[in-house]
Amino acid sequence: MNSTLSPKDRVWSRREIEGLIAEGRKIFILDGQVIKADAWLPYHPGGNHAILHMVGRDGTDEIRALHSIETQAYMRKFVIGKIQGRWNNFLPPIQGGTFRPLTHDNHQEEEDFECPLDGTSSSASSSIPPSPIFEAVDAEVSKSATSVSSASSISEHEIPPISTNPIETKLSAERTSDLLKYPSLDYASQDQIVSKYRELNVRIRAAGLYDCPYWAYGIELCRYILLFASSLIALRYGYYALSGAFLGMFWHQLVFTAHDSGHIGITHNYHVDSCIGIFIADYLGGLSIGWWKRNHNVHHIVTNSPEHDPDIEHMPFFAISPKFFSSLRSTYYNRIMDFDIVARWAISVQHWSYYPILLLGRFNLYRLSWEYLFTGQAPRKGPAWWHLYLEIAGQFVFWAWYGYGIVYCSIPTAWDRFVFVMISHMVTMPLHVQITLSHFAMSTTDMGVHESFAQKMLRTTMDVDCPTWLDFFHGGLQFQAVHHLFPRIPRHNLRKAQKYVKEFCEDTGIPYVIYGFTEGNQKVISRLGDVAKQVKVFEECRKACAREVVEGHGLAH
Repeated sequence: MNSTLSPKDRVWSRREIEGLIAEGRKIFILDGQVIKADAWLPYHPGGNHAILHMVGRDGTDEIRALHSIETQAYMRKFVIGKIQGRWNNFLPPIQGGTFRPLTHDNHQEEEDFECPLDGTSSSASSSIPPSPIFEAVDAEVSKSATSVSSASSISEHEIPPISTNPIETKLSAERTSDLLKYPSLDYASQDQIVSKYRELNVRIRAAGLYDCPYWAYGIELCRYILLFASSLIALRYGYYALSGAFLGMFWHQLVFTAHDSGHIGITHNYHVDSCIGIFIADYLGGLSIGWWKRNHNVHHIVTNSPEHDPDIEHMPFFAISPKFFSSLRSTYYNRIMDFDIVARWAISVQHWSYYPILLLGRFNLYRLSWEYLFTGQAPRKGPAWWHLYLEIAGQFVFWAWYGYGIVYCSIPTAWDRFVFVMISHMVTMPLHVQITLSHFAMSTTDMGVHESFAQKMLRTTMDVDCPTWLDFFHGGLQFQAVHHLFPRIPRHNLRKAQKYVKEFCEDTGIPYVIYGFTEGNQKVISRLGDVAKQVKVFEECRKACAREVVEGHGLAH
């Protein structure tokens, strides 16, 4: 009887899945099915890191948010079985999780190890030594799961211990603040949030908010043509600074549509939207949409995580958390973010250097784009293999019309060329402010693997309030909290979706954070200034420790 069952009908235990991950398999859960993504990993158009952060987790909400229904159906090719009951997340290996191999001996202990469905921790209920797969907080949160059901209360187990290190005290206080402000991390509370988030998605889809208003892009196209034509006219009559300003505004506006296409939010056809993004980003802007997707998908999964989110990893220039003082290893860039003498100085003045550095932000995007295209980071096989070559061609086209045709051939003097280049790039600075605004002032606390996707997105992201007539300036980036919950909604529908998200937040008790543009900037500068002050505290602690070591050696002699 069993021999006739499809391999996809096999029921996998938690212990068996742990063993597979210990062998290096890339296993995650989607709608109760076990997905083995090893074969797909090198070809994933969104980069391998997006998959690696899902290993050992139930990635249903993240996958639904970031992928079309067709792509989700394609993932079924990699199903190797299913699970029964509630899945309790492992900490992915890329985030530091460790896993026990499944040997013949410990396979017999499997039944004892299985997680009960009442919300208690597997390690707490097992008769064998606990597996070192959870962060320290996970076991503690699980202890409180059966006793804490109120979204407004926390257990004594959840409160971090008091530390004598002022930096640790600061981080502990931030974590305690989050525990007090947000719903409890017990399974019942988080499962309820997941259920209501999925109901919200059904309501939003039924309201037609996933449908693209193509007429809105007709208006956008008129704006693009007007700005580019204005740049060429000013260039023709020798107003080089003005020409550069118009070109910079053209780039600034274009990025909003590139952002939509990168999320497959225009036609909802992967290749069509990708080509739109490549034409805008590469051919007209000199940037790589493929790099952006690889970077941005990770950002949407591990938002505001100092070790994992590339959108907040700007060492040595910026640090939005004292955690960066410990020279963290970036799992995205695979390098240590050294908190050296340069970083200590730069971060100590970051609240003053924030805007000047962002004026030059576009130059850094060129570097990141070239690294992606020319150092083997882009997939060369799979459905998107040809996108790489289309992007590389786009880079040559861009530098032909912009670098050679305009800067070199159309502007007579070196000084005028310099002015044109700098102004055209610095005018895009508001875009970089908009990108950082919604995250730099928000929580960077790691709340463990039990936090729901919806709660994490709202805890780490804020919206920016503005009148409707200014939507063209912000380009949908003012609705980042809404966007992070539903990345594939076309940006022209985000204002309509906002009211649904507010109702969801009121219903679940999750704070919905929204500030005006000026107030939001003040929050960001305040956060940067606060971390800058912590640099001085860190230095004093370091010197005190050095004195103790020296004095200790002196006493020993």
